[in-house]
Amino acid sequence: MMRCPNCNSRDIGKIGSNQFYCWECFVEFNVVGDQVKLFQVEEDGSLSSFDDLFSEIPQVGTV
Repeated sequence: MMRCPNCNSRDIGKIGSNQFYCWECFVEFNVVGDQVKLFQVEEDGSLSSFDDLFSEIPQVGTV
């Protein structure tokens, strides 16, 4: 079972073909191959990439 790469919660919903939402920490993430991209959902519904905050991208196998 998949876990959130941000908080390690299992309370995840699938919102697209490779898109997921964590109900525990309220982040959205995409899984492309072995890479995960994290996004913060802003108040207006737009997404802000965590890549802007962190230089290292988490890998699926390390979650």
